[in-house]
Formats: sequence, C-alpha cells, structure tokens
Amino acid sequence: MSAPSSSNRDHRPPLRATTDYVEDVAPGSGTLPPRAWYASSDAASLSLNGSWRFRLSPTADAEDDSFAEPGFDAGHWARISVPGHWVLQGHGAPAYTNHLYPFPVDPPRVPTENPTGDHLRLFDLPTDWPSGGGAVLRFDGVESCARVWLNGTDLGEFKGSRLPHEFAVGHLLRPEGNVLAVRVHQWSAGSYLEDQDQWWLPGIFRDVTLLHRPAGCALDFFVHASYDHTAGEGTLKVDSDVAGRVTVPALGIDVPTGASVTVPVEPWTAETPRLYDGVLATEGEHVPLRIGFRTVVVEDGLIEVNGRAILFKGVNRHEWHPEQGRALDRETMREDVLLMKRHNINAVRTSHYPPHPAFLDLCDELGLWVIDECDLETHGFVEQSWRDNPVDDERWTPALLDRAARMVERDKNHPSVVVWSLGNEAGTGRGLTAMAEWIHGRDSSRLVHYEGDRDCRDTDMYSRMYAVHEEVDRIGRGLDGGPLKRRRLPFVLCEYGHAMGNGPGGLADYQRLFETHDRVQGGFVWEWIDHGVKDERHGFAYGGDFGEELHDGNFVCDGLLFPDRTPSPGLVEYKKVIEPVRFEARPPAPAEYGAGPGTVRIRNAHDFLDLTALAFEWSYQVDGETVASGGLPVPRAAPGESVEVKLPEPPDTRDGETQWTVRALLASDTAWAPKGHPVAWAQFPVSARPPLRVARGAAPARGDGRITLGPGSFDARTGALLSIGAVEVTGPPRLDVWRAPTDNDDGATWQSDVRYGLLWRTLGLQRMRHRLDSVEAGEDALTVRTRVAPAGRELGLATVYRWTSDGERLRLTVSVGPQGEWTVPLPRLGIRFGLSGAADRVRWFGGGPGEAYPDTRSASQLGRWESTVDGLQTRYVRPQENGARADVRWAEIGGLRIEGDPEFWLSARRWTNEHLDAARHLTDLTPGDTVWVNLDHAQHGIGSQSCGPGPLPQYFLWAAPAEFSFVFSETAERP
Repeated sequence: MSAPSSSNRDHRPPLRATTDYVEDVAPGSGTLPPRAWYASSDAASLSLNGSWRFRLSPTADAEDDSFAEPGFDAGHWARISVPGHWVLQGHGAPAYTNHLYPFPVDPPRVPTENPTGDHLRLFDLPTDWPSGGGAVLRFDGVESCARVWLNGTDLGEFKGSRLPHEFAVGHLLRPEGNVLAVRVHQWSAGSYLEDQDQWWLPGIFRDVTLLHRPAGCALDFFVHASYDHTAGEGTLKVDSDVAGRVTVPALGIDVPTGASVTVPVEPWTAETPRLYDGVLATEGEHVPLRIGFRTVVVEDGLIEVNGRAILFKGVNRHEWHPEQGRALDRETMREDVLLMKRHNINAVRTSHYPPHPAFLDLCDELGLWVIDECDLETHGFVEQSWRDNPVDDERWTPALLDRAARMVERDKNHPSVVVWSLGNEAGTGRGLTAMAEWIHGRDSSRLVHYEGDRDCRDTDMYSRMYAVHEEVDRIGRGLDGGPLKRRRLPFVLCEYGHAMGNGPGGLADYQRLFETHDRVQGGFVWEWIDHGVKDERHGFAYGGDFGEELHDGNFVCDGLLFPDRTPSPGLVEYKKVIEPVRFEARPPAPAEYGAGPGTVRIRNAHDFLDLTALAFEWSYQVDGETVASGGLPVPRAAPGESVEVKLPEPPDTRDGETQWTVRALLASDTAWAPKGHPVAWAQFPVSARPPLRVARGAAPARGDGRITLGPGSFDARTGALLSIGAVEVTGPPRLDVWRAPTDNDDGATWQSDVRYGLLWRTLGLQRMRHRLDSVEAGEDALTVRTRVAPAGRELGLATVYRWTSDGERLRLTVSVGPQGEWTVPLPRLGIRFGLSGAADRVRWFGGGPGEAYPDTRSASQLGRWESTVDGLQTRYVRPQENGARADVRWAEIGGLRIEGDPEFWLSARRWTNEHLDAARHLTDLTPGDTVWVNLDHAQHGIGSQSCGPGPLPQYFLWAAPAEFSFVFSETAERP
C-alpha cells in the first residue's frame, strides 16, 4: 500500500467504528437491486481477486474506519488470498456445529467477541478501460456481514453470505490508485439465518469483480423458454429492463425483447441438456445467452418435465474444498459435476444456499436437475422449541424476502433450476409464507419446495427427510394421511441415505420403493462430500480438532466423496443402485437358464433417453475368470420400455461355477465421459459352485508339546493352531464378534434412540474372554471346545472348533451356540487370526473390487480380484469398520489359501479391530508386525442411523446357532 498522506493523523481524536448495522435485522443498505447473473459480456470487467492486505481484530469496533481512506499505510498488514477464508489462512480457526449456534441465542444480538477482518485492495483501471458510462462493484459471497468503502466513500453494508451484492461505483473510480476497503464481521444478525450444518468460515470467499456499465447496457433480464412436448415446439420470450433484440442463430430467431416466438426445438433435460446459443443485444452491451427449452409442472400429482414424470437420483451438495473451504474454483466445480454424471446422479439440491453461479452454468451444460435452495436455516432455534424463530417474526421478513429475491433473480435464467427451495430446517412461520408467495408471483415456471411445510400450504410438493422405508412405502400407497392437498402432491425425500462413514446402507431398498410407486419421485442422498479440513496433525480434521468449545465432531464428514474428492464405497454403491438400465435374466431359474443360452430382459430406466446412446456387451465367467465375451445387439427401447435379447450359446465348460455378465457402456464420447464409460451392469448365475469336500484321512498325532494334523501344527495344551505347513500363524484362529463401530452403529435419530455401538460396548463385546473347556484329539479330528463371553455378563457363545484333514488340506468347522438371553444383535460372527506382517498381496474369488456389507452390496461384482493389504482399507476420515469383501469363495494371503463353506466375508488389516476402534484419525493407525485376517460367516447391516434409519430387519445379525467351515492350504507363492 502507499505511504501515509501528508496530513498527520496522530493528532486526530480516535474514531469509534460504527457497528449498529451488524445487529440490524435489515439485509443491508446501499446495494443495487438484485438481477440476473451472467458470466461475461462485451462490456469490460476487472477481477479484483488475488492478494489483499488483511488485519484481524477481536471485536467489531476495535478499529476505526480510517483504514478505508486513501493514503492509509497497511504495509505491515498480513496478506491473504481473496476469494478465501481468513481462518484457513492462519488467522484464527474454523469451527463446526451441526445446528447449535456457537454463540448465545439472543436475536439479533451477537457477542462482543466478534472477529472482524479488514481487507484492503489497491488497484488501477486497465489502460483500455472505457471512458464514460458507469461501473458496478460485485461481491458474489462474503460471510457473514460486510461494510464496503471505495476511495474513502462508504458504499453501504450487506448480509446474506451466499448471495451476490452490487454497488454503483462509476462516479468514484480513478484511473490509478483506487482503494477498495471491506470490513467483514464473522457474526451478525444474519448469522441467525445461516445455521447450516457446516464450518463457520468468515471471509470474502467468492469473486469480487468490477463491471463497466456502458450507456444502454443490459440491466436485468428474464429468459422464458418453455417447451410444448405435444407440438415439439419451444416458446422464447426475453423480458429486459432495457429494450434490445434477441437472436438465436440456430433457430433463426431475431426478435425484440418482450416478444414471444415459437419454433421447433430440441428440449433441455438433465439427460439431453440441449442449449442454444443466443445474444441479448442492447444499445450498449451484448450478453451471451445459453437457452434451454423446458416446462416444469405438477400434473396429476406428479412432477413432470416436458410431459414426462421424472425420478430424482440426487445428492445434496455443500460447497467444499479441504484447503480452500467454500472458495471453490471452476475446475473443482466441474470435477463435482463430472463425478456426479459418471455415477449416474441426475439431480442436486444446493444445500443449504445457492452455489457459486458458475456451478449452475455447468449443470446447464452437462445436465443436472437442480433444487436451488435459499441461504436460510435457523435450526438452532429447535433447542428452544422454535421460540423467537426469525422466520415467524415480521421484523425479519424483509431480510427473508431479500434472500429469496437475490436467489431467484440471480439464477432465474438457468434451465437446470427446476425447483426453488425456501431454505432448510427453519421451522415454520409467516416469513416463509411471504417468501413462497413472492417466488410464486415472480416465477410461475418452477416449483417451490420446503421440507418443513408438512401441510404443503406454501409448497408444490410433499418433502421429507430420512423417512424410514416403511413410511415411504405408506406414502407411495397413499396411506400416509395428512391434508388432502398434501396427499395429491408428489413426494420427494430431500434428504435420505446419510452417507457418514461406512455406508449408507439400505439405498437399494429405497430405490425399489421409488421405482414401485409413481408418486414417490426419488430423493437426494445426504451428502456429496466430507468437509474434512486438510491438517498436518490428523490428515483431515473435523469438529473439535481446532479447540472449539462447542462442536459436533465428525458429523461434518458425511459425504459420498472423501475430502480429496476420492469416491467412497457409498458413491460406488449409489451409482449401481440408480443405474438407468435394468437387467433381468429370463428365465430366472439358474437350473433352466443353464440348459441353454437364455435371454436377458433389458429395461430402459431413463426418463428421456432411448437405449441407442449405449453399447451392450456380454462376458461369460468360469470360477471368476472370463472365458468368452462379445457385443450384444440391443434394439432401440424408449424410456420405460423393455426388450428381450437372446444371449449367445455359452462356452462348453465342465466343472466350475459359471455366470453371465452383461454391461451397458457409452456408445460414443459425451461431454461428461468418454466412449466405453460403464453405465450399468448385471450378473446372472448359470451353474452353482461345486461342493467343497475334504476327506477325513489324516489322524491327529502328539509329540513335543504339539499336535500335528495333516499340514497343521497345534499347541497340544490349548489346541491353538500354530502353523499350516511353512506358514506360521501368529494369532491362532478364534471366534470374533467385534467390529469397530461405524458412525451409523453409534448413531441415534428420532426414529430410534437405540445406539447399537454403545450397546455393544456396554455389553463388552469388544473385550470377549475365551475359556478353554477341552482339547480332544480323536481318530480323525481335533476338537477344541470353548466358551466366548464378556466379563461381567452371563451371556456367552459356546464355540466348538473341529479340525480335520485329508493330509494336504486342513478343514476347520466352527459351531456356535448362544447361551443366555441375547437382546442385541452381534456386530459380526466369524474367526480372526494373525499372519506375519510380510503378508501383503491378497487374491480372492468373490465380491469386489471394493468393500461391501449386507445392505451395501449392490455394487459388489463376483470375480477374481487382487489387492495389497493396505489397498483393502477404506480410509474413512474417522476410522471405523471397513474393507470387508463379500461372497468370497476363496482367498490367498501370506502363502495361505482359504476356501469357505459357505462363502464368507473377508477383511485383512495391519491393526486389530480394537486398535481401529480406538483411533480417532487416520494418523492414529500405526501398522504393526501382524496382518489380522477376519473370515466372517455373517455381518450386521450398516443402515444410515447416523441421521436416518438403522438397518432393515433382514440385515440384523441376531445371535443364533450357526455352523461354518474354512479349508486352509499352502499356496505356491510366499509373501
């Protein structure tokens, strides 16, 4: 910054900063009316992003306003990047709460301890900056309250963190030495409206731009582009504050603003995002338009776009980057949309605020349905039964209407936006009704959503979050009751499938309901990405890691993506569950099917696309290995139609387990994925797995304190397995029922307050004792009888290990019988043993390539897979049970081959389940000298009870008599 001016400020009396606006419920002063946002035009613009000078004060009034005047010396101030959050740049620390306000609830008052950041930016106008005309200074996002000066002139102040605000500044600009000063307060009256289950991150976190406004420039305009599906025609009308002309060359349109024109068009949908390039030309400016023709209505109780009912396969998306917070660049936004499209997601709810407008440009271009949500949530008032809730206090209504208007006016020209949402978890009240009435009056071409409006007084759809499967089924059947208006409206789950940690479970069960009941038009998984903060101490930090006195822990890490945007197993599962093509073997009976080639019924589950965009292929596997493959000709099928396709004659195979795999791939390159990208798949069994037999030929032999049985060596006193051939077993196989509880195991919601993880710990399943009752060496078997039970309880599991051998292989049969009254499910049921830490490579024939559990196994493909032990782990931000592979027939690890009878769940890790349970961050997990292998007969389901329903009853693992076997032998390869 420049040196101090010649006037000596040291002799001036200190000025007290004016801060009354901070606690004013009004939205602000001095800003221009909201208008449509567009990325560019032929008018000049200047980005003011970059390095700014920065000073942090502990209170709102700690410093006077002199820093805003030209000549102020800020050379000793720190530098920070704008867009950015100062707490992520070494000034203060972030804080996370789900719904509790991190300050006393006394609206509209905020604490005196109110971190305040003064920002300074010195800039010159470009040499080619036009003379004449005006200029507008635009802020796209500032949290939570800002006061702005340009060249010493106070422009005004504003609230509404995730919304744009503009000031007229043309009369204040200078060719050189312009001083832009912005004072940002972390807390304000506006903070009461922004309690949105996210990190509290103050700062100028979106773009700051200077826009030249030539005479006759475009001000606000509204692109109306409807579609008549019966005639195949679109009607275009552009209303503009400034008269001009609208041209769309591809459609031969050249009309004045305000005039309607109807022409044949290709409609815009999320599956076919056809955009037409146009221009709005006023006397002083040419603005590019990207026009999508589509019509959104509720017809016969269904949400229809272009005459067809749609099914939302959506996600809730907070804006997040592990280093930049909510200051996202366009490349990161594009990565989000591409990942969504590649995982069959077709919709996004912008929870709980409008996103950066460039994100909506990408949704227009690549194709996503958008529920655009207002920057509003007052969730913390639930703690006082919604008393003093701002949305039911008329003093706050102007602020609510301002937020609604800034969202609608900014985003009204995006075809991807099909629904406006009033906000989230703000209770009910007159302010919400006023917002809904204003939005309906301003834009009748879209629907209005708000989950809290249970009577649907103000909204166009019935919306719920985390309704259990049974309730969704009742709603779909029309048995949910409620007001008549609600029963005649479409139903959407605005949040479901809470993707926190390992999970969510039960997605496939929800999808079956969505596809069964027309009225149930899908939902939005919570949520898109874990909000982990990159951190040297923990890898990724979550609530409480920054010393917050009030926080909600890792509840901020509940996404389908890990913080670095690596897809989680939950996203892979969701892709499979919502795939837009369904396959069914015809006939379904494997015995009949195996007699000949059979057919496969293929159903097109798209809303608009036919099957010509896809290429199909088949492959035939024997014991998990593909022995033949080829293309599969599939005729055109319109959305909702099915076709039957004959499969080729299967190869002549003798022994082994056989199956068909059928896949649908992109037939050509698209804007979001290349040709060959997998879209859908299915597998159909042909011949079953041959029985696993081990003849009892060898007899146990005692000697030197050991018992030998075939390749196995046992401790003669305890019956513990010591080695199989040359493979040493460092931890003998024994019953294991414990898993490191998942976030869903530990969760409790309004549907159920039963925390199974807590019950398991209270019962002591993490510290089971193993009592040896007998070691019996018979003629053809070694039998070890034990009782496995927790200290302090009379419950137990009578467990018998029976070893037999044919001389080369060793078979273990485990029999388990519950003792006492078991009133809680088991976490898992199987055996655990240790191998040398040198064991690294794992090969298996079973489900893969990723993890699966009883209610998260849709994406598990039967085949032959290979991984390192470390590669089997899923690196959840908070460590927990992970990495199980389902339906394993056999596995090889550390020189040992393991075959299951029946199939089993496999996991292997370099720490015990108890160590995994004790860890709070990934950096707490230190590999040991042993690889611990779990071979599970059964696992308890996952569910999504961290904020939704627990596992469905069919996925519970109740203690019951069970018997299962494993066959061990050496492999040719050694670790």
